[in-house]
Amino acid sequence: MWPAMDLTRARRLSVAPMMDWTDRHCRAFHRAFTRQALLYTEMVTTGAVIHGDRARLIGFDPLEQPVALQLGGSDPADLAEAARIGEAEGYAEINLNVGCPSDRVQSGRFGACLMREPELVAACMAAMKAAVAVPVTVKCRIGVDDQSTDEGLFALVAACADAGVDTFIVHARKAWLKGLSPKENRDVPPLDYGVVRRLKGERPGLSISINGGIADLDQAEALLAETDEGPALDGVMLGRAAYHEPALLGQADRRIFGLAADDVGPFAAIEAYRPYLASRRAAGVPLSSMTRHMLGVMHGRPGARAFRRILTVEANQPGAGLEVLDRALDAVREAEARRQAA
Repeated sequence: MWPAMDLTRARRLSVAPMMDWTDRHCRAFHRAFTRQALLYTEMVTTGAVIHGDRARLIGFDPLEQPVALQLGGSDPADLAEAARIGEAEGYAEINLNVGCPSDRVQSGRFGACLMREPELVAACMAAMKAAVAVPVTVKCRIGVDDQSTDEGLFALVAACADAGVDTFIVHARKAWLKGLSPKENRDVPPLDYGVVRRLKGERPGLSISINGGIADLDQAEALLAETDEGPALDGVMLGRAAYHEPALLGQADRRIFGLAADDVGPFAAIEAYRPYLASRRAAGVPLSSMTRHMLGVMHGRPGARAFRRILTVEANQPGAGLEVLDRALDAVREAEARRQAA
């Protein structure tokens, strides 16, 4: 089991569960930038965990730790069984998704629609908590549709806290269950960081992390500090910013976790990731399945466009190997050399 103290610390910065993005290859790459941050799987339904190909769906490399498994479901017995499986696989935390607004998720009676059923969520969490020794946590919205935050967020947290849950990750937007796509639900409903700080103020004994619209570590540091809007939050979860510009994670161990550590730049991270790439490639994993998560790593540097083009085009060729990555890196080095010589 991952030490509880270390996991509490790791929650100061986490990378959000993102469907089709935060697979095991993405997590291994992000781990090359930060040893400390908590990483999350994509959401996996209880049915998939219980009945599906576990090695493919929830398998992970120990180098990814600490890593949390996010589940989707609403049946307490199934969630308890899936949590037991996740614990046996070695996950440091089991998280319940109470925030995804997609129609498919709603039709399965899980995700954000559960914001309307706090007692059911509490029953689910109680069943999971009884089934495993690792922490069980909730990721939710501040409400759905016309709910007030008292009817949504605060009622959900109260019910789950009564069931023994002490850790919540709050996406600081409502979810609109009709009329907005999942993509629009990540941008259109307004952010309300103040209500998350108010929650922490009213529930100081709970661990409250915040998610939604956080673009960089400057914002993360501000949310981890006390302000006029309210108390310091316990953690910040980055989503698209970490995925599209993963190099920002290379400053996290120093800035967020206070370690006397050198920042990890793109070249150093890729070198650290290289043994993983080689081993997975030797096991038959297509290069593109791994390098697709690297396209933003050179953001803002000379040669970034060439880097993306080479990986996008050449990594998809049959039999592509690490020589493709070498060519992409050489394109950046050459562009930087030209700039310095100009």
